Parts: sequence; structure tokens; C-alpha cells
Amino acid sequence: MKADPFVQLRLLELQALDSALARLAHRRRTLPELAEIERLEKAVDALRDDTVRAQTEVSDLARASKKFEDEIDQVRSRRTRDEDRLASGAITVAKQLEELQHEVATLTRRQADLEDQELEVMERAETAQATLDALTRQRDALLVDRDMAAEARDTAFAEIDAETARTEAERAELAATFPADLLALYDKLRAENGGVGAGPIERGRCGGCRLDLMNNEKSDVRAAPVDQVLRHDECGRIMVRTAESGL
Repeated sequence: MKADPFVQLRLLELQALDSALARLAHRRRTLPELAEIERLEKAVDALRDDTVRAQTEVSDLARASKKFEDEIDQVRSRRTRDEDRLASGAITVAKQLEELQHEVATLTRRQADLEDQELEVMERAETAQATLDALTRQRDALLVDRDMAAEARDTAFAEIDAETARTEAERAELAATFPADLLALYDKLRAENGGVGAGPIERGRCGGCRLDLMNNEKSDVRAAPVDQVLRHDECGRIMVRTAESGL
């Protein structure tokens, strides 16, 4: 393949733009904010089971406390009714009076037992609520950090995307100046060789694969017409002669 030497030199400009686009794409994929967001979301997920357990315990203890409260109210109401009957003097039969007094005493003990149990439940509920509050604060802090990381990610995305758009426009403008066959070869080689389709010959070395040229390869380069598009036998990439080729 033949191409004007100056056109071949512009391949290096095109390669520089393609390399810049590759770096931008890599930067977009590997933003530290992306890893931070993933870490924070995993941390939130890790708290989810503990939070659900704490919420369940708080709810269960609240129901237990309400049950004790209702039962205590019933016992207290019955005890108050019995005490009022005793105080009224309406009961004059000794056996009935004794039975009522015994019932009041029983209800008093029952109320005390229930209040002790309720107090224990309330203490457990206070501990469970404190645990839930701590987990909630921890989760909320993680979510705030995640949202801040997401905001930083979006800002970086916008900057990268704007630079990518500018570079792509410059690349399209430059690519339009190349012969179709040379551009097609360059794009094919770039796709096959990790994004690098052409490189300069620098001090006897292929700029594409960074390997030194053999003596016979150097002789072939020196003997080739200036408009011949050179290919490196080792990597297959286009080699562009420059003032620094050292040949």
C-alpha cells in the first residue's frame, strides 16, 4: 500500500486521538467513585438483615408490652372494684368478706408480678430500640456517603463525556482526510491489536509493540520507497517513519 509520507505522519495524530479516547473510556470505567459506591451499597445491604431483626424485636416487644398493659389494667380494675366493695360495708357475711379480701390480695400480687414482667419487657424494648436507632443512623450515614459519591461520579462522568465528545469530533474530522484504504487498514489493525494500529519508528524500535527492529528489518525500511506503508513483521502494525526513527 502507498500513501503520502505526510498522510502517514497524520496517522500518528489519529492514533494519539484514539489512545486518548481509550484512556477516557478506561477512566470512566474505573472511577474510584464507582468502587466507593459499590462498597457503600454492600455495607448498606449488610446492615439490612440486622435492621430487620431489630425492627422485628422492637415490634414484638411493643406488642408484648401492650399485652401486659392491658392485662394490668384488667387486674387493676377488678382489684379496685373489689376494694370498693370492701370499703362500702355492703358485705357482712364473714366468709364472703374473707374470700373478697383473699381475692384482693391475690390480685395485688398478680398486678405486681405483671408490672415486674412489663418492666422487664420495657427494658428489653429500650435496648432493642437503641440498637435499631444505632443501625438506622449507621445506614443513613452510609446512604449520605453513597449519595455524595454518586454526585461526584456524575460530575466526573459529565467531564469525561464532554472531553470524549470533543475528542471524537476532532477524530472524525481528521479521519475524513485519509484515503479510505489506509484508514480501513489502520482501523482493522487497531481493533486487532489492543487499540494501537500505528506507531512511529523511534531509534530503530517499533512504536506499536516497542520491540527493536532486527538489522534486516532496518535495511528493508531504509530501502523502502518513502510513500510505502510499512508493516512490522512482528506485530503487524503500521510503522511510520519520523525524524527520530534513527535509520
